[in-house]
Amino acid sequence: MTPKTERWEQAAEVPLMLAAFVFLAAFAVPIIWWPGTPAQVVLVCEALVWITWVIFAVDYLVRLILSQNRLSFAKRNWFDLIVIALPVLRPLRLLRLVTLLSVVNRRASSNLRGRVGTYVGGGAILLAIVGALAVVDAERGADGANITTISDAFWWAATTMTTVGYGDRYPVTPLGRGVAVGLMVSGIAILGTVTATLASWIVERVSEAKAESDSVSRDIQLLRQELAELRAVLRKEPEPGSNEGAKPH
Repeated sequence: MTPKTERWEQAAEVPLMLAAFVFLAAFAVPIIWWPGTPAQVVLVCEALVWITWVIFAVDYLVRLILSQNRLSFAKRNWFDLIVIALPVLRPLRLLRLVTLLSVVNRRASSNLRGRVGTYVGGGAILLAIVGALAVVDAERGADGANITTISDAFWWAATTMTTVGYGDRYPVTPLGRGVAVGLMVSGIAILGTVTATLASWIVERVSEAKAESDSVSRDIQLLRQELAELRAVLRKEPEPGSNEGAKPH
């Protein structure tokens, strides 16, 4: 990473995070407010969605221009390009929020477990919100749809992410089912990450406890050796012919 790129990323962190939250709010308001959303509100929200898209696109282009190897940068950040270019379908626009996780990663702890915790916590919350908004936006108005309110959508997202799957709420449209597949795969990945992180933490704690126990055992062994040597010195009898221990006249 060049110094210019590093300075740009530091300067762009806060604007990108704000843009991501503005985008989420602008996308969510018409869905939550449905069906009585005023036309003016819809227009403002749509304008904000496209303004944030421009901000994300500018960030990508600037980082591409500042990179030393642009082809390598494009290969490493291919998903960012897809997120910017792909969302023609309305629910897929929510993929732009992946940028928020990228920005959070820049601020995350340098410790691997710290990064994993950041991704798991932030990713799970963001995934639930994204899944709920996307599925209710895709399902409303469809024949036989049973996910028509935002509360139903959040309940469905929670049961789908955790692989509980009660079956009381389910998508019926092709787009809604596509969202469900993405949510299920992502939910399994998050659960796997949580399990792996917990297992890693337990192994590390056990290793630390074992290392501490071994250190204490070595210290005790050294003390025993020193005590044995001290006892040997104290019990050593005087040599023959020496005046030690002789009674005074």
